[in-house]
Amino acid sequence: MGKTSNAVKDRYNAKFYDDIRVRVPKGMKEQIQAYADANNETVNGFINRLIREAMGAHKTAGEDTNLWI
Repeated sequence: MGKTSNAVKDRYNAKFYDDIRVRVPKGMKEQIQAYADANNETVNGFINRLIREAMGAHKTAGEDTNLWI
């Protein structure tokens, strides 16, 4: 894809997503990727699911759940 296409994707991502950087010990990235692959998930999808599950378990009354995609 050309630069124009990347610029469009960058604008879309900036508008709809926040970035969080996660650091893991050497070698763990490959383990996470293998686990996600084995469960038909992307690494991003896997991490987001874990966050939703953990936060859902600790949800307090009145929290906005509309943010969860």
